[in-house]
Amino acid sequence: MEAGESQVTNSEAVSGDGVPRSPERMAEVNGVRLCLQTFGRPSDPAILLLGGASSSMDWWEEEFCTRLAKGPRFVIRFDYRDTGRSVSYGAGAPPYTGPDLMADALGLLDTLEVAHAHLVGVSMGGAIAQALALDHPERVATLTLIATSAVGPLDAELPPMEDRLRAVLDAPAPQPDWSDREAVITYLVEGQRPFTGSLSFEEDRLRAIAARVVERSTDIAASMTNHWLLDGGETSRYAVGEITAPTLILHGTEDPLFRFPHAEALAAAIPGARLIPLEGVGHQTPPHAAWPVAIPAILRHTAHGAQA
Repeated sequence: MEAGESQVTNSEAVSGDGVPRSPERMAEVNGVRLCLQTFGRPSDPAILLLGGASSSMDWWEEEFCTRLAKGPRFVIRFDYRDTGRSVSYGAGAPPYTGPDLMADALGLLDTLEVAHAHLVGVSMGGAIAQALALDHPERVATLTLIATSAVGPLDAELPPMEDRLRAVLDAPAPQPDWSDREAVITYLVEGQRPFTGSLSFEEDRLRAIAARVVERSTDIAASMTNHWLLDGGETSRYAVGEITAPTLILHGTEDPLFRFPHAEALAAAIPGARLIPLEGVGHQTPPHAAWPVAIPAILRHTAHGAQA
């Protein structure tokens, strides 16, 4: 075990707001080491947060996790492979697949002895959450899907990404010198700009998150590269109409990647799903300005079911 690392334990500190939280800690999951942190008490209903591609746990901000934990909920955030302090591989050569990331999420619940959990997933994390709900329905109490689309085929005509975003992705900004901290922070912040809606860009907030990402990442180049190279596995077998977990969909009305009809089609396909628009929000983890809608909605929704 490396210096500064700890095994998963039940040790926790209680912050000034009264919410218990663990330190960052390492867990052995599926033969790899993943970094996680928890907020709240293990006896409360568990929420597992699943970020987007290339996203470390830092994108689920401490205040966001704390507000959910006050629910009360037992909130779990973690670094995917190749993000944050979790296992890292060389940029351009990830020896794992998209389904491995799904297996890691399930394995993390096993490690924490969580029999079933409320899954909250954004973008790629939303696809992982849907796949888990279909492959392991007994482990999923509810789904909250944010800024995502159906993991499998839908019988619906869905719009492509907006032209303005396509233009940016077709001519991406040059990669920075990955050893230049300030240049990488600026690169991460500016990378968010084309995905943001009109509600608020929140540049100071994004710069603070980006700084934490850079400070915590074992290999920031791998973090920004490898998830985009993954084999997503066979997704045509998934039929979201077979999802049985109560489902909440939170989707930005100005999402330029998965435009709002993606959310409407997903809500129509999943039995009983409820769709809440996030006005002015783009393709992003809910910004601060959307928290007054998003957080209460998640807490109301995760009142369904109980942790076994």
